[in-house]
Amino acid sequence: MTRDLLVPLASGTIFGAGLTLGGMTDPARVRGFLNLFGDWDPTLAFVMGGAVLVMAVAWLLQKRMQRPLFAEGFSLPDRSDLTPRLVGGSALFGIGWGIAGLCPGPGFASFAIAPGAAAIFVAAMLAGMLLVRLVEGNA
Repeated sequence: MTRDLLVPLASGTIFGAGLTLGGMTDPARVRGFLNLFGDWDPTLAFVMGGAVLVMAVAWLLQKRMQRPLFAEGFSLPDRSDLTPRLVGGSALFGIGWGIAGLCPGPGFASFAIAPGAAAIFVAAMLAGMLLVRLVEGNA
């Protein structure tokens, strides 16, 4: 039980620290990246590039593994996962990200830097998630 919680907690902590160190908890940086015709800030491109490199190594390692270290099997996406619900949710995510300058990871990591603003963002995000569950009947 402890191992089942420890690995996600450690992963989330490392992810949040990386976002914070990369400046992604600053909504102005994210909006600066999306502002192609103004004062463009390439920081997010470098953070995403670093993530792509880490993921490329992870994919290479995964191919050589019989099974994951902390699970019974791999849970990998396939083309059947691409549904209209996923595409619509992704579009809403992108719109919200552009407006707020935060997404869930940096939103939670922002509690360390600007707790008041982070609390407003996280509360709105959780309310939106609850609304989707209520509308779809999964609450």
